[in-house]
Amino acid sequence: MSRPTTRVLAVLELLQTHGRMSGSQLAERLEIDRRTVRRYIAMLEELGIPITAERGRDGAYALVSGFKLPPLMFTDDEALALSIGLIAARGLGLAAAVTAVASAQAKLERVLPDNVKRRVRAVDETVSLELSRAATPGDNGTLAALTAAAQSQTRVRLEYRTAQRDETRRDFDPYGLAYRGGRWYVVGMCHLRGSLRSFRLDRVEAVRPLDVRFIRPHGFDALEHVTLSLAKLPRAFSIEVLLETDIETARRALFPAAGVLEWTDEGTVLRSQADDIDWFARELAHLPFGFRIREPAALREAVEAHAGRLLRQVKGQA
Repeated sequence: MSRPTTRVLAVLELLQTHGRMSGSQLAERLEIDRRTVRRYIAMLEELGIPITAERGRDGAYALVSGFKLPPLMFTDDEALALSIGLIAARGLGLAAAVTAVASAQAKLERVLPDNVKRRVRAVDETVSLELSRAATPGDNGTLAALTAAAQSQTRVRLEYRTAQRDETRRDFDPYGLAYRGGRWYVVGMCHLRGSLRSFRLDRVEAVRPLDVRFIRPHGFDALEHVTLSLAKLPRAFSIEVLLETDIETARRALFPAAGVLEWTDEGTVLRSQADDIDWFARELAHLPFGFRIREPAALREAVEAHAGRLLRQVKGQA
């Protein structure tokens, strides 16, 4: 960083990244003295960038809150991350995502240098992501309102349409949102039922913030809750399998909604529900460790039948 212009822009980037930095911190990062830092701050102000300066020995500099900065500067890795993110956004079921992504890409290309612009285009034209077919969350306003309420821990009133098409209204504390199996969910405390519940966003008819605050449980994981809830839904077969491995190895080997894992003296127990017992048998056959089926008997028969088909196929190729 030898040229003053480059260092002035570096000051701007540091303030963008850290929000508030003292003169000594800026001087240390840029390897300059504090007098030069003050000169660079003055140059930024001359360019129309409003900066607040706290006086005193421990004073600090910060960009004025709410100021819309000039076009951002991205490294190659940051541009790559943005490109992948925009591709993923197209597959997440967001309303008007295709138009929004195209607009965002156009804006990025207008401010990126040619070498980074070529990289962004290359990613867009050559990378494909396999995402489950998504159901739209109704509109982006629903997603935005619930994420804002979850972040500020503000109760909302939900108007919700059930799977049976019944319309309900409930006060709800949104703890977090999750995307799972092609659908968006919001998870939190439902005051109509007095328990923790998850709701599909594509069935939310309206969201209205209330003047009530709540405290979200520390470390709450919305995706984990949704995954376990889906695994526990009542289905045709109740399944219990003893896995001859530890929980972490089992979790890595199983598909995300396989079921609930519990550690016992004998090993890891998998409890699940399934409608298609043959499909579940094929999933068990993929496991790299041993297992014992406790119930149902139909699952044991399905695994034996699957193994028999594989054995006959191998013998037929001999």
